[in-house]
Amino acid sequence: MSKPIKIAITMGDPGGIGPEIALKAVYHSKWPDFMRFVLIGDKNIWLKYARHSRLPRPYEGKNIEETDYNKVIMWDPIPCATAKWRPGKTGKSEGSCSILWVRAAVAGCREGKFHAMVTGPICKHSMQAAGYKFPGHTEYLAHLAGSKQVAMMLIGGPLRVVLATRHIALKQVANFITRQVVMDTVAMAANGVKWLNLPRKNIGVCALNPHAGEDGLLGNEEIRIIAPAVRYLRRKGIKAEGPIPADVIFYQAMQNKFGAIAAMYHDQGLAPLKMIAFETGINLTLGLPFVRTSPDHGTAFDIAGKGMASCSSMVAAIKLAIQLANRPNPWKK
Repeated sequence: MSKPIKIAITMGDPGGIGPEIALKAVYHSKWPDFMRFVLIGDKNIWLKYARHSRLPRPYEGKNIEETDYNKVIMWDPIPCATAKWRPGKTGKSEGSCSILWVRAAVAGCREGKFHAMVTGPICKHSMQAAGYKFPGHTEYLAHLAGSKQVAMMLIGGPLRVVLATRHIALKQVANFITRQVVMDTVAMAANGVKWLNLPRKNIGVCALNPHAGEDGLLGNEEIRIIAPAVRYLRRKGIKAEGPIPADVIFYQAMQNKFGAIAAMYHDQGLAPLKMIAFETGINLTLGLPFVRTSPDHGTAFDIAGKGMASCSSMVAAIKLAIQLANRPNPWKK
C-alpha cells in the first residue's frame, strides 16, 4: 500500500448539510486504500447524521495518528458543548464551532498532519455573530495562514474562474477594481493553472462593463485599468488576453480557449459556472501554503436533515484535494 494520504474534512455549520454530504462522500464513493479521512466536528452530530443517513458509524479518534489503522475517523479537537443536532437552524454557537473546527484543520495542515483540508459550508452571518468579522472562509483562512494574497478559483466542467472581488455589494465593485487588483488576480490564476497542470496556460480577462465599455461609452474601467494591467502582465511573460466582454469570454472558455478566466466580480464568474456545474463545482483557494478545497455551494438549511443533499460537489472537492496533495504548491515556502 502507498503511504497514507490524510484529508481533513470540516463539518461546516452543524445546522447545514455539511455533516450529511461529508459522510455520504467518504462512504458512498470508492476511495483508494491509501486514503484516510479525518472528520472534524462534533462527534454526537456526526453519529446522529450517520444513523439518520444509514451510514457506517465513524470511528472516534483520540488523535490524528489513529488514521493509520482506520480509513475514516471523527475527531473533535475542541469540543463545542453548545453544538446541537438542529438541522436547518443556526446561530452564534454554530458559527463559533464551525470556525474552531476550521482552525484545527489549518493547524493540522501547517504541522504536516494533514495533506489537505476540505471544508464544509459555513454560515457567514453566524460566523460574524460569533465575533469572527471576516467575509467568509477564504479571508479567515488567509488570516490563519498569514497569506497576504489569496483568491478563489471556482472549477466546474471546462471552466476555471478566479475572482478579482468576492463578497461585496455590486455597487461597490468598480471602486475595488484597480490595476493592482487585476494584475494580482491574473497572476494568481496563472499560478493556479500551473498547479493544476493544465495544458493551456493563458488567462482570459473579463471586462467589467457591457461590450468591454464600448470604447468608453459604457464605462472607462477597461481603458484606464484593465487593458493597461493586461499589457503589463504580457510584458512580464504571463499569457493574459483581454479585456473581453463577459457575454463572449465564457463561450470561448467552453471551447477550451483559456486555462482560466479572471472575472471582475462574484456573479459575473459564478453564474455561468453554476449553470453548467451546480452540483459538481469546486472552490480551490489559491495563495495558501496548504491545499484547501470545498464544495461550491452553501449550507442549504432548507433541506438539512432531510437526507436529500447531494454529495457530488464534496466528492469532487475531495478528489481535487487528493490530486494536489503531493504536487509542489506555488505558495508553500
